[in-house]
Amino acid sequence: MNFLFPAVWNLIDSFKERCRLSGWETCETEDWIKTDDGEYHNFLWMRTIHPSTFERIASNRKCGIRRGMSYAVVDIAYIAWLFQERPPEFIISRVKENPELKKKTAIFDLSCVYSGENVCRKFNETESRIFKEFEKFLEDEWSLEFKPVDEMLTLTT
Repeated sequence: MNFLFPAVWNLIDSFKERCRLSGWETCETEDWIKTDDGEYHNFLWMRTIHPSTFERIASNRKCGIRRGMSYAVVDIAYIAWLFQERPPEFIISRVKENPELKKKTAIFDLSCVYSGENVCRKFNETESRIFKEFEKFLEDEWSLEFKPVDEMLTLTT
């Protein structure tokens, strides 16, 4: 790879700018995007996560959104998990095995990109316009190739 791939928070900020230009609402300090139909799409980035934390976040699907000087709790329609290191196998298995999670959750494993490959491993069976646009953004801006997370060697937790 002949380029320096940005830190994940800079990557999301660049993508949010692209979304703003498309007319979607974003927040400078939080990683969500609101589409014109009122749905919130949330990006969560991390190196790794504990199973119970994943379960709480994935099942709750709520987020505090700052509105001026106060906060409102909103329902999150879709969550994308962005991993800088390979995601634990339990997350991939849990999402694939649960029909509700499968429709609402995307996984983007950026560990190969940060290791110098032009490959993003992903699992995205959502109907999220934002996540599809995120994939297009990664292809257009960074020439990334997508492969399923199934093609990874098993990583034990």
